[in-house]
Amino acid sequence: MADNNDSLLREVEEELRREQMHKIWKRYNGLILGGAVLIVLAVAGYKMLEHHRITAAETGGAEFAAAENLSDQKKKDEADKAFKAIADNGPAGYAALAKLQLAGAQVKEGKTADAVATYDSLAKQTGADDLLKSFAQLQAASLRMADADYDEIQNRLTPLVAEGAPFQNSARELLGVAAYKAKKFDDARKYLEPLLVDPNVPGDTQERVKVIMSGIAGTEVAAKEPPAATPPAAAAEPAKPAEPPKTEAQPATDGTADKK
Repeated sequence: MADNNDSLLREVEEELRREQMHKIWKRYNGLILGGAVLIVLAVAGYKMLEHHRITAAETGGAEFAAAENLSDQKKKDEADKAFKAIADNGPAGYAALAKLQLAGAQVKEGKTADAVATYDSLAKQTGADDLLKSFAQLQAASLRMADADYDEIQNRLTPLVAEGAPFQNSARELLGVAAYKAKKFDDARKYLEPLLVDPNVPGDTQERVKVIMSGIAGTEVAAKEPPAATPPAAAAEPAKPAEPPKTEAQPATDGTADKK
């Protein structure tokens, strides 16, 4: 009898669950179906984007390789045109590499302003690799060192001297040089002194830093020395009397010159 009761209870519970599910489905079937459709669309959209990304990357890679081939063949104008097209419309990674190629060619041609503009464009490019963007910032600042004032160089390079930045030491050296040129010796020491005690800094970099630090020390010592005393003017010597003018010998007037 107990088994029959348990069986009856189970049937009742199952019936109640079916009724509850029916009510839930009737009330919320639109939302459930809508959610399912959204999930399907999201998955399909992701697949399409991924396919597009892979296809674009493959196309960008082929175009970049073709541009490099033109460059290897010394077809400069065609190569530059191809790199420019990739830089403007290619996938972010290949666009960044194309800009590096263009900037390097512009530097070789002496087109410094164009190279700086290309590096600046890469440094601000959305989606480009952070390492390449930092490298572009460093190169642009280096090209501007000859003409820019200290404030511009400082604005360009300050983000690169953060602890752990990939080009921290190179940025420090350039900032130190810029500060030295601007006679801001305290700033120069702030950037350069850490390079002298860092065992990871290359020896040639430390030698350059030592030369600049010696220049700073020499300039400061010279500025503290009193000016050399001007020696008193020598007493004027008395003027010597003028010598009488020399005259040619006069002929004798006693008539002896006429005697034979």
